[in-house]
Amino acid sequence: MILIVDSGSTKSDWIAVDKDGNRLLEKIRTKGLNPAILPEKKLKKIIKKSKDLKENRNIVTNVFFYGAGCGTPKANALLKGVLQDVFVNAAIEVSEDTMAAVFSTINHPKEAAVVCILGTGSNCSYYDGEKVHQKVKSLGYSIMDDASGNYYGKQLIRDYYFNQMPENVKIAFETKFNVEDDYIKYNLYKQPNPNAYLASFAEFMFLHKDSEYTIELIKRGIRLFTKTMIMQYKEELKTVPVHFAGSIAFFSQKEIKEVGEEMGFTVGNFERRPIEGLVSFHIKNL
Repeated sequence: MILIVDSGSTKSDWIAVDKDGNRLLEKIRTKGLNPAILPEKKLKKIIKKSKDLKENRNIVTNVFFYGAGCGTPKANALLKGVLQDVFVNAAIEVSEDTMAAVFSTINHPKEAAVVCILGTGSNCSYYDGEKVHQKVKSLGYSIMDDASGNYYGKQLIRDYYFNQMPENVKIAFETKFNVEDDYIKYNLYKQPNPNAYLASFAEFMFLHKDSEYTIELIKRGIRLFTKTMIMQYKEELKTVPVHFAGSIAFFSQKEIKEVGEEMGFTVGNFERRPIEGLVSFHIKNL
């Protein structure tokens, strides 16, 4: 059994296949496994909570894991050790989520492109057809992650509290969410995964895209992400497209295309869930 995993900070999708690519189990979903945020004990607990993973762990031969927070050697080694302890007979490969985005969006294995992730977090890299190049090292959700789910969640809460929302949007927001200050502070400062908590607010934008406020909020984040991240690759952008992976990007396609035209980059493909493209990639390369 081969396990292919695409993990963000919020959730992890697991697909089990045989060496011919045949699905062996229904797609498994667990909580996100971000080794930059969660300790070893918590990572193991999340994996073992899945009945399917627990029951089949001894017959897994390979684990190909792509995840948020796996870009540094220390975090990568931590998660690899956790996976090896659970799947004792498997060969383990851990890569940052950037590579999942690359393999799921490019049109062919040697295509050069700028590839962006807009999900719970955000990132942007240049793939030259063989290797990934990053000009900005991520410092995480509290400082970076422009145009991500946690970025938009933060902006929505700020706009609500600073009275920057139109009245009808504000009423809808406080109807959908618990906006008591103590509750928000408890989740931000005393609960694990505050980035995922912030990202949980982002869906609100896509349910209220009839509002000019919401559309401008989305575009403002994309413009900021373009300025801070995409434009790091000004020379490359002259000849390659910009592909996007992640739910925030998928539901913001119209706004991204408009900002692309406005700020001078060519928008390529969108992939909401990179894991589907990873299955065929790994079966071909076993």
